[in-house]
Amino acid sequence: MKHIPNLLTLANLFFGCCALLYTLAYDPVTAALFTLGSFLCDYADGMTARALKVASPLGKELDSLADVVSFGVVPGAMLYQLLKFSTCGAESVVPGHAFSVCTAALPAFVLSAASGLRLGRFNLDTRQTTYFIGLSTPACTVFVLGLALTVHYDYFGLAKTIQQPWLLYALVGVLSFLLNSEIPMFGMKIKGFDLRSNLFNLAFLVLFVVLFIVLKALALSVIILIYIVASVGWMKVEKGG
Repeated sequence: MKHIPNLLTLANLFFGCCALLYTLAYDPVTAALFTLGSFLCDYADGMTARALKVASPLGKELDSLADVVSFGVVPGAMLYQLLKFSTCGAESVVPGHAFSVCTAALPAFVLSAASGLRLGRFNLDTRQTTYFIGLSTPACTVFVLGLALTVHYDYFGLAKTIQQPWLLYALVGVLSFLLNSEIPMFGMKIKGFDLRSNLFNLAFLVLFVVLFIVLKALALSVIILIYIVASVGWMKVEKGG
């Protein structure tokens, strides 16, 4: 039983590797499904460890190592593909082919490096028990995934706007900053099995469902923007109090 949480963490890593391959093969829909698998496993491993009372230093290290791939390399690859299309031309992005390299798109992986730094700092930071300091890597991945799917389906005709190189480069910088910032942000992990302790999470889930009905995949990015703004507002209220 004590190995179940670690197996879930390794499943997170497995799904992350699969998501990476499908992202590089320019199949963001399949990549999104594997990323969802990583996301669910990332939630489940901590919950299972707490339920079984088998938390361990190994589990903590494995969790961050898996997250570097699933929520660090994968979103970097998603931004790389978006930049590749806009800087090296549509002919450079062919579904099913992953081996054409676009040098102008390589800065996308600055986000992956920033995610690795964030996860390394997280393991050493004793403050991040009930809330996060800086944007979490899963939240960052959800934001980028929303953009990738919006471009893929060209929802609301936003594909050309999102694929502007200056915007994508700016997003790499802004997201990398937020990952390693000192901005307190709400913790979204399930802390217990009672309604009261999960009320905030449920409210965000309901809001996301409403946004998804209206905005489709773009809701993934919008809900993270709302999360960031709400966290910054909460920080100001806390300081004021």
